[in-house]
Amino acid sequence: MKIMLHLGAHCTDEGKLAKTLARNRKDFLDRGVSVPPPGNYHALLREAIHALDQGPPAEDAGDILIDAILEDDHAEQMILSNENFFGVPHMSIGDGQFYPLAEQRLADLRQLFPQAEIHLFLAIRDPGSFIPAVHAASTGMSLDRVLNGTDPGTLRWSDLVTRIRAIAPDMPLTLWCNEDSPLIYGEIIRAMAGLPEGHKIKGAFDLLSEIMSREGMQRFRAYFAANPTMTEAQKRKAMMVFLTKYAIDDALEDDIPLPAWPEEVFEYLTDAYEEDLDAIEGIEGVRVLRA
Repeated sequence: MKIMLHLGAHCTDEGKLAKTLARNRKDFLDRGVSVPPPGNYHALLREAIHALDQGPPAEDAGDILIDAILEDDHAEQMILSNENFFGVPHMSIGDGQFYPLAEQRLADLRQLFPQAEIHLFLAIRDPGSFIPAVHAASTGMSLDRVLNGTDPGTLRWSDLVTRIRAIAPDMPLTLWCNEDSPLIYGEIIRAMAGLPEGHKIKGAFDLLSEIMSREGMQRFRAYFAANPTMTEAQKRKAMMVFLTKYAIDDALEDDIPLPAWPEEVFEYLTDAYEEDLDAIEGIEGVRVLRA
């Protein structure tokens, strides 16, 4: 069994990816790729991981778990999405790093599915907006509690990626920036389903439609229909051209309260984030999808 696991991060997807995958469920299943409903596996995986505290799983536990997740689906590959796999939002920062439980959770995953081929998928986000977003998602907690004593300026996604590769070198990682998601959404879905470039899927422009006016989307779809042989790079270029004229200004702004940090702090975090992405691209076993 090949397992494609979308890990989040928090406040990058908000369930939209799972909904788009569900829209393609029948088409994907016809190709041997199952998209189980999240209700089939969120609680099952959580309970199975907690059970590891009592001892190693039975030899056939992984097969039983896969059968329970797939139910009646006959597939060689399944796509799972769980942004809480590394912990709930207030556990996303600690010990001076992103997701301090990542190593333990991946070790648990390998214990549960020792024979499976596992591929990991992760969206990252500018810490200057990620930190306020996970703070907002951590109801009733102070920003200091969410940061757990961590200096925001020291946080690097490349550290998390390096840790993932160290604990799970056999699990390829596909990564992208949340800020790029509307432009590469179709590529993300196709990568998770193992589909070739240009393969038609439902909802490839779902995120783009959230930041572009109705008129702009109508004109873009007409242009796209008139140019069906465009490469992914050409599609992205066309999206950018249409966004220049038809972007919804309010949709491009985060509606979350920001910490009372000087503007220079946010600028530093953004600059460090962009440099960090270059570092990530140099890590072996990591595929970065970029706009």
